[in-house]
Amino acid sequence: MAAMDVDSLVAIDVHTHAEVSAKGSASLADELHDASSAYFKVEGDRKPTLNEIAAYYRERSMAAVVFTVDAESATGTEPVPNEEVAEAAAANPDVLIPFASIDPFRGRAGVKQARRLVEEYGVKGFKFHPNIQGFFPNDRIAYGLYEVIEETGGIAVFHTGQTGIGAGVPGGGGIRLKYSNPLHVDDVAVDFPELKIILAHPSFPWQDEALAVATHKPGVHIDLSGWSPKYFPPQLVQYANTLLQDKVLFGSDYPVLTPDRWLADFAKLPIKDEVRPKILKANAARLLGLTDTGR
Repeated sequence: MAAMDVDSLVAIDVHTHAEVSAKGSASLADELHDASSAYFKVEGDRKPTLNEIAAYYRERSMAAVVFTVDAESATGTEPVPNEEVAEAAAANPDVLIPFASIDPFRGRAGVKQARRLVEEYGVKGFKFHPNIQGFFPNDRIAYGLYEVIEETGGIAVFHTGQTGIGAGVPGGGGIRLKYSNPLHVDDVAVDFPELKIILAHPSFPWQDEALAVATHKPGVHIDLSGWSPKYFPPQLVQYANTLLQDKVLFGSDYPVLTPDRWLADFAKLPIKDEVRPKILKANAARLLGLTDTGR
């Protein structure tokens, strides 16, 4: 398979999920997966395999950052193996960019695994989901992982804001929203000043906090995944058009939200002509090191 041709890409989706493994493991238990699908009004049973994800994005001339979510200590559910995600990306290098996820409660073993995933599998970043993993991002339990990510030049992606996972389930399926306030990530940006960070999603109900952190900390970016653009808060659109135009990234949250739906709604937003290509591809290409400037 040919290497990625960034110039030929229509867009780079920085937020997609590997939800099912060829070996049968999944990122979420059935109850939480079903609740998430209902929340996002997902049609059918969308659990594409990694190769199906690659084919989907290849058909659209897009690239996708893909990752699992490892929250085994909190959920008891074995995640899609990081190695499987990385191997699928290696087999589809024209469209897939491998990220990983390590449960912070894995301790030193997790830190060792993170380094191995970078050095042996070419993983470019790591996804953290504080709600599901049950930790505050500024908890020292995760700092060993951040040290590896910063040292190796990787990217740390943090879910922020309310999550559709557990929505509608009694007690929210045990998932607590307090962990996803982006102000907790501000501490991480201070303690790891060279760490590249993405605040995932419009951070409802903490959108202003996310915008404040991203404008204040040079290494912090925002992805726009998980929401249809027609529901974006007006201040997010304003900042994406102005102060944060070089730090806002296209992300869909596929398969719960498709890039087709996202892009159709994004086309209707009052985004400046010169900003639109930055959000869709240039900013991500630069952040991911796919081009010298990402332009």
